[in-house]
Amino acid sequence: MMLAVALAGAAPAAAQQVQITRLADFAFGTVGVDADISSSKDVCISSSGLLGRYNVVASGSGTNRAFTLAGAGAPLAYEVQWSGTPGRATGTALVAGVATTGLTTTGLGLNLGCVLGNDSASLIVLLRSSELSKATAGPYTGTLTLLIAAE
Repeated sequence: MMLAVALAGAAPAAAQQVQITRLADFAFGTVGVDADISSSKDVCISSSGLLGRYNVVASGSGTNRAFTLAGAGAPLAYEVQWSGTPGRATGTALVAGVATTGLTTTGLGLNLGCVLGNDSASLIVLLRSSELSKATAGPYTGTLTLLIAAE
C-alpha cells in the first residue's frame, strides 16, 4: 500500500510564515491482516515567528476528505496522528479537515533549523487490522494533504 503525502501552502498570518520539509511517501508493502500497522516519518516545521506557533489541517483523498485508501475492494480507512516531537510512534489523532491548533516548533528562523537537519515533528499513519481484514488483495493508494499555517 502506498500513501503519497502532498503539501498545500497557506497565507501567512500576521506576516509570519511556516514551512514543512522532509515529507516522504509512506510505503507499507505487502501487509497482513492480523495486527495494526503503523509508520512514522519525521518532518521539519520551521517558522519565521518568534514563538513558532502553528496549526495543521490534514485531508485525505476519500469522500468528504476522509482518510481512505482506494484499491481493488471497498475503500480502507486509515488514521493520521501528529506529534510536535520527532521520533514518535504515536501522537494526537487528526480529524480530516479540522485544524489541530496550539502547536509549537523548535525550528525557528524560516527553514534554518531544517537546513541544519533538525526535525521537529512526527507524522504517523496507522492502518487498523479491523480495516485490513476487509481488504481485497491488490494495491491500495491514497493522498494525504497537509496544510500548515502560522498562528
